[in-house]
Amino acid sequence: MLELMLQGALVSLKVFTLTIIFAVPLALPIALGKTSKHLILRSAVNLYLLVMRGTPLILQLIFIYFAPKYLYAFLYSNFSHILTPDSFWAAAKFILSYDRFTAVIIAFTLNYAAYFAEIYRGGIQSIPKGQFEAAKALGFTKTRTYTSIILPQVVKRVIPAMGNEVITLVKDTALAQVIGVAELFHAAQNAASREFSTMPIFIAGIFYFVMNYLTAFAFAAAEKKLSYYS
Repeated sequence: MLELMLQGALVSLKVFTLTIIFAVPLALPIALGKTSKHLILRSAVNLYLLVMRGTPLILQLIFIYFAPKYLYAFLYSNFSHILTPDSFWAAAKFILSYDRFTAVIIAFTLNYAAYFAEIYRGGIQSIPKGQFEAAKALGFTKTRTYTSIILPQVVKRVIPAMGNEVITLVKDTALAQVIGVAELFHAAQNAASREFSTMPIFIAGIFYFVMNYLTAFAFAAAEKKLSYYS
């Protein structure tokens, strides 16, 4: 039992780590798009944020896993006589028919990038406009202004909110079981069913607690390290 749960915990850790790796950097251009002066870009980003934050993550998981397969079947049945050669369809099938784990990473990344983007946006807009104007007066480019002046302060300000979202992410990895990914909670449920005991669920809770404790500790250390921006 414990071995299977450790394997499930490793899958949960992979989902968590890959989501952070992809979602954290993706959120920055989304946040900048949200504040863009270009109406089309800003509208597209607002629509994306509305969908990602306005629908349940569990629904997004199901959609992202099953929708491409239905899309491929529709395109193949209706347009295969137009779009040739067969190599095109072989490539399309390879791209669209990804596995469950890939679908989980895509869904989690898109969902959490939306939340992280709003946190970034709030952090950026909390910086006094005078700092932007002073940087411009000193001849700083927009890129250097953001990298050297704005973003270091933004990171300090968003650390607590980011910590809350990341802790939520640890618990949300349990949703991966919806499309059949054998993560920690899935393994615990199977073990509980086989042994007619709630002990595996309790052990899973300890795993989640330890992961969240380590996450909270890491964010507290980061916040303390960046305290000189206060």
